[in-house]
Amino acid sequence: MCGRYSLATGTDVLKGLFQVEGEVPQLAPRWNVAPTQPVAVVVVVNEGPRTIRSMRWGLIPSWAKDPAIGNKMINARAETLAEKPSFREALRRRRCLVVADGFFEWVKEGAKKRPVWIHPRDGGVLAFAGLWERWKGPSGEIVESCTIVTTAANGTMAPFHHRMPVILPAAAWDRWLEPEPVDPGALLPLLVPAPDELLAVRTVSTLVNNPAREGKDLVEPA
Repeated sequence: MCGRYSLATGTDVLKGLFQVEGEVPQLAPRWNVAPTQPVAVVVVVNEGPRTIRSMRWGLIPSWAKDPAIGNKMINARAETLAEKPSFREALRRRRCLVVADGFFEWVKEGAKKRPVWIHPRDGGVLAFAGLWERWKGPSGEIVESCTIVTTAANGTMAPFHHRMPVILPAAAWDRWLEPEPVDPGALLPLLVPAPDELLAVRTVSTLVNNPAREGKDLVEPA
């Protein structure tokens, strides 16, 4: 599961790290990115260069009649991607990297839940495996949206949740972003838990529980 994350890394750093070309949306630092909000994704379209786009978090299938369906599709289970009608075609043709520098989980303690921020142990940026779609509304409006692929938790994540986002290493980015239609069977081996040593966990303030809250203090140690 991944229902909230952070991305405070600067636009210029992201552009260099992902070797993107062209105009890049100006990305304000975010410490509390929530579903339905615009998020930064890396894509390759029609054999062009890598680009960074802003998309709505919560995938809206092209055949959907109501965009609200995307509110329930913020995550997609790796194990069933090739079978689910909502994700099957996107897996073959429209894959992306959802960029983050950490994500949140909540641990139940009695009647309350304690938030933790999971982030790269040595700093840096995470590239979540994602899928994207282009939806055309009844008035002709176009909405590009995305979902984050999840897999079983690794050893670091297991005490906090049984699922985690698929975090792709740089060596897998080209394969995942390949613009030509790909046999899903060739991609599924990429969708595995990250190495245990990649991530560190920090207890943070319950202020992050409110999706309207922002600020660096949300990821400071509680």
